Amino acid sequence: MYGDAATIRTILDELGDTWAVVGLSSNQARAAYGVAGVLQRHGKRVVPVHPKAETVLGEPGYATLADIPFPVDVVDVFVNSDLAGPIADQAVEIGAKAVWFQLGVVDPAAYERTRAAGLEMVMDRCPAIEIPRLGR
Repeated sequence: MYGDAATIRTILDELGDTWAVVGLSSNQARAAYGVAGVLQRHGKRVVPVHPKAETVLGEPGYATLADIPFPVDVVDVFVNSDLAGPIADQAVEIGAKAVWFQLGVVDPAAYERTRAAGLEMVMDRCPAIEIPRLGR
């Protein structure tokens, strides 16, 4: 419902290659780290967004989306559902083209707000699963 194949293809193939990954830290045991590696291997520039603002996978990190000094195409969200809505709102504010809520991250109100603002959005999906599923 919140991640039809056409929208997923559009985000992965057409909306740009700069992905801010919110919740990405240098902790290699976390899902965000593995997914960010998959995104990089598929040609995406991964921008870590985490309060620690660490360099991860060779890319400098930023504490918030607003701190990123260049355009971001997609905001990939690895935070608890109760924190995800404000991140989606920030994605709208910075001019992102799409928001991607990871598996288990669900906020229907944020989905509606984000879509109403003109951004593409998927929710409760993982690009590391969708990329091979779509034959990318």
